[in-house]
Amino acid sequence: MAPRAPRGLAPALLWGLSLFLGLPGPVWVQLSPPPKSSSPTEPHPCHTCRGLVDSFNKGLERTIRDNFGGGNTAWEEEKLSKYKDSETRLVEVLEGVCSKSDFECHRLLELSEELVESWWFHKQQEAPDLFQWLCSDSLKLCCPSGTFGPSCLPCPGGAERPCGGYGQCEGEGTRGGSGHCDCQAGYGGEACGQCGLGYFEAERNASHLVCSACFGPCARCSGPEESNCLQCKKGWALHHLKCVDIDECGTERASCGADQFCVNTEGSYECRDCAKACLGCMGAGPGRCKKCSPGYQQVGSKCLDVDECEMAVCPGENEQCENTEGSYRCVCAEGYKQIEGICVKEQIPESAGFFSEMTEDELVVLQQMFFGVIICALATLAAKGDLVFTAIFIGAVAAMTGYWLSERSDRVLEGFIKGR
Repeated sequence: MAPRAPRGLAPALLWGLSLFLGLPGPVWVQLSPPPKSSSPTEPHPCHTCRGLVDSFNKGLERTIRDNFGGGNTAWEEEKLSKYKDSETRLVEVLEGVCSKSDFECHRLLELSEELVESWWFHKQQEAPDLFQWLCSDSLKLCCPSGTFGPSCLPCPGGAERPCGGYGQCEGEGTRGGSGHCDCQAGYGGEACGQCGLGYFEAERNASHLVCSACFGPCARCSGPEESNCLQCKKGWALHHLKCVDIDECGTERASCGADQFCVNTEGSYECRDCAKACLGCMGAGPGRCKKCSPGYQQVGSKCLDVDECEMAVCPGENEQCENTEGSYRCVCAEGYKQIEGICVKEQIPESAGFFSEMTEDELVVLQQMFFGVIICALATLAAKGDLVFTAIFIGAVAAMTGYWLSERSDRVLEGFIKGR
C-alpha cells in the first residue's frame, strides 16, 4: 500500500523531499542520506543545499547594495527597516538563487521554499545561520564539519582535526560517505597518523607529524640514508641495512618467452626479443644464439645468413635470384615481367606520330584550318599587287580547291599528319 502524505505544510514538505531523495517509506519527518552508490555525476544533496544557501546570502548583499547607498542616510534607515525583512526583498533574492541550468538547485528550492519563507519571517532572530537551520537541522542533508553519515559521526582522528589534518574524510559534512580517510602522500593509517610506505618520521609532537621520504629502494626506514633501510621494496633484498638489487635473470626468477632473453634492471627485469638469426638465445645479437634459425648457419660463434642464390634455386626461365635476410626470392630478369607465374619479355610500344591521339573530328577541323590559312595567304599576296579582282578570283579558286580536297583526300592528308 502506498504511503499517504501527512497533513500540515511543513511535514508534507519534508515527506515530499524524502521521496525526492529516494528514501525508504515511513521516514517523512526526518530526511536520510541517499544511497552510497549515488551517481557520481549528481552532486550530493548537501552540496546542492550549501550552494543554494551561498547564493541566497549573495542575493541579500546584492539587494541591499542595489537599493540603497544614495546618500540620504535618514531616509535610507527608515526605508531599510521596512525593506530588510520584507516579502518584496525575499522574492527578489529567490528569483536569482538558482541558475537556469542548475536543475538540482531548482528542484531543491521548489521543495524547500516554504521552509525558507518560514525562516525569513519567523526564525531569523533565533537561527541566524540559514545553512545550519535549513540544510542540517530541518532537511537533515548535511552534518557539521568533521562529521559524516546519517548520524553525523566524527571522522577518524576526531571532528576537530579529521584524518589528523593529513587527509580527507570521505563524506565529511554530509549525511553520506564511509568516513574513510584518503591520506596525503607520505601518510597512512586509519586516521593518517602514521608515515606511509617509503617514508619515515622526521618529526613528531602532540599535534604534528612530519614524514620524509626514505632512500629510493627502501620500503621502511629509520632515516634518509642508504644504510637506514629496515625493509625493501619488491625486487630488492635487505643486506646489512642496505637494499641490494635482486638479479632476477641470474636467479631464474624471470619468466621470458622461448625466443626472448632476460635483461636485469634496478628492482626488476625486462624480456627482449632474440635476433632473427636465433632459435632461442642467451643475449642480444647473432653471437648469443642457442641454435640458428632456418636460412642461417653457424659460422664460428655466430649465426650468419645463408646466400641461397649461390645455388640454383630459381628454376624458372628468365628468372634470377635475390638473397634476403634468412631467405631468398625469385624475380624476373631485367626486361621481363611475370604474367601468370611465367616471366615473359616486355613489349615496347612503337613510337607513334605526333597527332596519333587525335580523333576524326579533330582532324577535320585541322584540315579546314590548314586550307583557310592558304586562302588568306593567297588573298593577301594578291592585294599587295593591287590586283583586287585577281585576289577575289584566286581566293574563290583556293576555297573551292580546299573544299574539294577536304572531301576527296582525307586519307592522304591524315596519313601525312600522322607520319604514316
